[in-house]
Amino acid sequence: MNRSAIVDFLKRYDFTFFGISLAIFIMGVCNLYSATHASSSDVMAGLYKVQTAKFFLSFVLGAAVSFITPKNYFRYSYFFYFMAVVLLVLVLVLGHKGMGAQRWIILGPVRLQPSEITKIAVILVLGRWFARTNADKELGFKELIIPALLVLVPTILIVAEPDLGTGLLVVLIFLVMSFYRRLKWKTIGILMLLGLVSGGVMYKFGLKEYQKRRIVTFLNPGADARGSGYNAIQSKIAIGSGQFLGKGYLKSSQASLNYLPENHTDFVFSIFNEEHGFLGSLILISLYLILLFRFIWLAQSVPRMFDSIVVIGIMSLFFWHTVINMGMVMGLMPIVGLPLPMMSYGGSSLLTFGICTGMATSISNARNLF
Repeated sequence: MNRSAIVDFLKRYDFTFFGISLAIFIMGVCNLYSATHASSSDVMAGLYKVQTAKFFLSFVLGAAVSFITPKNYFRYSYFFYFMAVVLLVLVLVLGHKGMGAQRWIILGPVRLQPSEITKIAVILVLGRWFARTNADKELGFKELIIPALLVLVPTILIVAEPDLGTGLLVVLIFLVMSFYRRLKWKTIGILMLLGLVSGGVMYKFGLKEYQKRRIVTFLNPGADARGSGYNAIQSKIAIGSGQFLGKGYLKSSQASLNYLPENHTDFVFSIFNEEHGFLGSLILISLYLILLFRFIWLAQSVPRMFDSIVVIGIMSLFFWHTVINMGMVMGLMPIVGLPLPMMSYGGSSLLTFGICTGMATSISNARNLF
């Protein structure tokens, strides 16, 4: 590749998605250090180093994905979906058990959570299915049966791990992509009715006792303040004590005194609020909003329907992770184990967000070729 070709490529390359993600991660790793530096455990105190290494890996992989031509996402979407389902079956048979769940496959030093890969596979397979119909045609209920089945299979396998939060997320991604593809009003009404009925049935027969307690705790955390409601109460104390400007970096009492469990994963936003207050949180939320609006802009800018639908799927992945995580730590939603993008500790989730960022970048780069 000659110099002019390199210059031309760099002009076409969309650095915004990786740039915003990097800014959020820098805030996240600093927050992770603050949440764990006072721990008596050397492992916990060194998590920020591990997280940095994992982010670097996800960043490199995402950058590599950004060079893939988007038509290959379409070509291999069913293959990715099939592999994801196979991995979900394997994790139920051979997976590693931990904290009451069986969600990971361990191969030497590699610890893989197949449900994270499944999110990407579902986005791709739904994008391909929805792109095969006329863009001007509104979809009826019959046209949603097959894509719904494509979503139902991995959802059942994920919920069986059990991982209700990720299973719910996959369904929410399906709903967003379906609405974006355009549905008939009658179909929307049927979906709402099915949602109410299935929600009631799931609560009555499908949820385990601890999952039901989470819902009850969400409605009234004080009913079991020292048990299932403890995390929600401590989280709101952390957020409230931050006030407008926060207590200052490394000055979180909830983290240093270990009042708030899982402050490096599910409740990172609580610690961030406590230390940086409303103003700091507003800056963080603004970065997420810029990223989400950038996804929406891209979806409206690409010429191919498949690319547009896939970008909306990626947007919904980031959106629901952000909204549900922030909502649960503020007491606005039941507590589920969904990480905050680029902020929460975790390798599999970082890998997912990195790959999705690379996919969006490659789609943005390719739009200039048409």
